[in-house]
Amino acid sequence: MIRHPALTSLSRWLARIAALVALLVVGYGVAGLVGGAIPSHRDWRPPARGVTVYIESNGIHVGLVVPKVAAGIDWRGWAPGADLAAPRYEGYDHLAIGWGERTFYFDTPHWRDVRPGRVLAAAIGSDATLLHVEHVPAPEPGNDVRRIVLRPEEYRRLAAFIRASAAPQRQRWRGYDRNDAFYAARGHYSAMRTCNAWVGDALRFAGVRVGRWTPFPVTVLQWF
Repeated sequence: MIRHPALTSLSRWLARIAALVALLVVGYGVAGLVGGAIPSHRDWRPPARGVTVYIESNGIHVGLVVPKVAAGIDWRGWAPGADLAAPRYEGYDHLAIGWGERTFYFDTPHWRDVRPGRVLAAAIGSDATLLHVEHVPAPEPGNDVRRIVLRPEEYRRLAAFIRASAAPQRQRWRGYDRNDAFYAARGHYSAMRTCNAWVGDALRFAGVRVGRWTPFPVTVLQWF
């Protein structure tokens, strides 16, 4: 069978593009694992007593779980029960807080809704970001939930970072369920600054030992 020269050339270009994409994906993965293994605040150790917070993972995304009232920080007015579809969930004593790209959050209420195009669009970059806030009880530590004890001043720095991630003009949308809501955020989402990197940034700002760049859940969880 004789192949047309144009088809042969196109096949070669497609193969090169596929190889380049594979190289970029592998390189990104290796860089993320290396960045997550390099510690910041390497001498930090948890205190014997303090404020307990949690890191919670669903396998792709990690978020922070904080007590509603602790160390002089009160989140109740910041994320009131009136913002929920069912305000009774305000009775829970913790907030689970995550940060991410707005379109991805809105278009993927379930992981079965994830599409390569949506992932690529978010990875390229977006200034449209949200905070996802859920009213929850304190979670049980396990493989997907890590417990961290912070000094009061460390917790206050963590809270300051989270609050600074909210947009100056308050906007709120109902969430996926009856106990959560979305709030307009600020910050640029990209492959370099993912939802997981945001959690790492927050912990680093608080003074906690964590990787210098944490784009993947494992790069956060491995420290706790």
